[in-house]
Amino acid sequence: MGAIGLRRAYDPAGEGEGARVLVDRIWPRGIARARLDIDEWVKDLAPSDDLRRWFGHDPARWSEFRRRYLAELAANPAPFEALLARARSGPLTLLYAARDQEHNNAVVLRQAIEERLKE
Repeated sequence: MGAIGLRRAYDPAGEGEGARVLVDRIWPRGIARARLDIDEWVKDLAPSDDLRRWFGHDPARWSEFRRRYLAELAANPAPFEALLARARSGPLTLLYAARDQEHNNAVVLRQAIEERLKE
């Protein structure tokens, strides 16, 4: 089991990040696909378009966003289980495009993975 890191997709890759997985539904603006160093892009792990638009990265909606997003993940567990397997096999870095480093879907995913790894 490895560490689970978070990194903005716009930041350069660091040493020892392990598997780098983009967890946004939309490709990060302004980054050529050939330039982004990722192992996998898992759109199905991202919040639905409706939830993403509703949240709008408004910190006042964070708690409700987390609750709704976790419910979406539970309704479609296969992509989450695959990511969990990656986390069990070594270091994992979740990539996201949001400017807000504390209120984004990758933060929720990391917390959910860490909770499952404790079981």
